[in-house]
Formats: sequence, C-alpha cells, structure tokens
Amino acid sequence: MEYILNIETATKNCSVALAKEGKTILCKEIAEEGYSHAERLHVFIEEIIKEAGISLNDLSAIAVSQGPGSYTGLRIGVSAAKGLCFALGIPLIAVDTLQVLASQVNVTEGLIIPMIDARRMEVYSAIFNPKFDKKREILAEIIDQNSFSDIGEKLYFVGDCAEKCKAILTKENHVFLEDIKYPSAKEMSVLSFEKFKINDTVDVAYFEPYYLKDFMVTTPKK
Repeated sequence: MEYILNIETATKNCSVALAKEGKTILCKEIAEEGYSHAERLHVFIEEIIKEAGISLNDLSAIAVSQGPGSYTGLRIGVSAAKGLCFALGIPLIAVDTLQVLASQVNVTEGLIIPMIDARRMEVYSAIFNPKFDKKREILAEIIDQNSFSDIGEKLYFVGDCAEKCKAILTKENHVFLEDIKYPSAKEMSVLSFEKFKINDTVDVAYFEPYYLKDFMVTTPKK
C-alpha cells in the first residue's frame, strides 16, 4: 500500500491529509485568521499518523502544496515537508495550489477559475476545465470590470476572493461558489498519487515554493 502525506498551508487553511492509493483516509484542518500553521501543522501530522495506526516509516512520499499563496504559510508547509523527506529518505511531490482549489468543483461544463487573495484587488488565479486541465497559466492580476470579459463560457469562481470580486464580476456567465474558499489537503490525494505513479517528484534540497510575487515587508502603522 502506498501512503502519501499531503500538506496544504498556502492560505488560512492549515490542512493535512493521509491518502492510501490516492484516496483520502484521514484529514485534519482548520482555517483561522491568525495563521496558526506553525502551531497546528506538526500536531495534525502526529495525530493523523497515530489515528491511522501506521508510523512515519510507512509513508511512501510527502506531497506539499507549492503555491501561490501566503509567503509565511508556504514556507512553513514546505519546510515541514522537506524535513520529513530528508529524515525518512522518501520523495517530495509538489502540487499546484490553484489546481487543488479548483478540484473541489464538480461541474460538467464551463470553466473553473480558482482565485487566492493577494490583497487589495489583486488575486492569484488560473483557469481550468471541468477535468481540471489548466487552460490558462497562473497570474497575479488586478480584478476589474473587464476581467475575463473575453470568455463567453460559464465561469465558476472559487476561493477567498468572492466578497471583493462578486461586486465587480457581475456578468450573467459569472457564478461564485462561495462555500469553496480554501484549498484542502483532501483534494491533493488524487493529484499527488498521479504524480507519484509517474515519479514526478522534485529535488528536496533545492525545491522552493512558487511565490509568484516577491515577499514584501511592510512597516506596521502606529
């Protein structure tokens, strides 16, 4: 049996899932405003391994959500995944965060646009078909009334940007699935197993998260 531990920390959702042969068997996650990933992540990993009745040595690989997303969240997830891979001598699999988010949508027509908040009116977005094949690459873009106006198909928007975007993206073919806010490690299971089967892994020593934008240090207001 191939066990893969999936780690998703790219957004406010700190999420860990254990998969067997590509099927999620356990998942623990919590979405908090304070980004408690550093405190929660290793606790979730320990709890899942214990509840599954296996040991870390039973894992065949570690999968991590590679971004884009929160700089700090990504660093925490990738650092944990690398540490486990080094200690256990197993491969590291990187999974597209926006594809993980899109994978929660169950439609047969139109296009899926997962969006992750990048502050103000900027988002990280991509476009997928209902089979989750990427139809447009990931962009950091400013959303305005003309965004996606050249697409006539029905568009399903998911992610944590609905509140700020639905007042602007108001065409008849724009549909917001507001209950799908964050990527989850549950949806990583199938994606990571497909990569595992074809040995699509990354170099543990040199892999870096896909930030898309440079990290900006801001001075807090007094």
